Amino acid sequence: MRIFVMRHGQAQSMAPSDQSRELTFLGKCEAENMASRLIDKKVHFDAIFVSPYIRAQQTAKIVKNTLATATSLTTLEFITPEDSADKMRNYLELTFVDNTQANILIVSHMPLVSYLVAEFTCGQHAPLFETASIAEISYDISTMRGQLIAHTSPASL
Repeated sequence: MRIFVMRHGQAQSMAPSDQSRELTFLGKCEAENMASRLIDKKVHFDAIFVSPYIRAQQTAKIVKNTLATATSLTTLEFITPEDSADKMRNYLELTFVDNTQANILIVSHMPLVSYLVAEFTCGQHAPLFETASIAEISYDISTMRGQLIAHTSPASL
């Protein structure tokens, strides 16, 4: 299984609540640029999971539309900034036990995105994520171990 963990694009610093912060113009461009990078890599997603927060939803929609994929977005209430990486790992292992070759995209927030990489790589990696960065992990459900393959940010393109 390949798991792609993506932080949302740059968001407004001020909003009525953290959940309602929207992407800035730059954040939208970052999401489009990273989606183009996924096209270059010829990545197809079997599932796209996204935080309920507005900025993550907007990022995921931009990626989905840029990739022109029919894969639906699935909002998970338990992948917000302070949630548990362990819960997401358990969810993926149960959901994809019969589809171990799936490509998964998770769009969420700091610090959870760093915790997810650490969770899937058994603590070997916990990178800081710039906005719209994507970490790619090769994950073996049978051994519950993964390896960080790449970590790309819009600035590195």
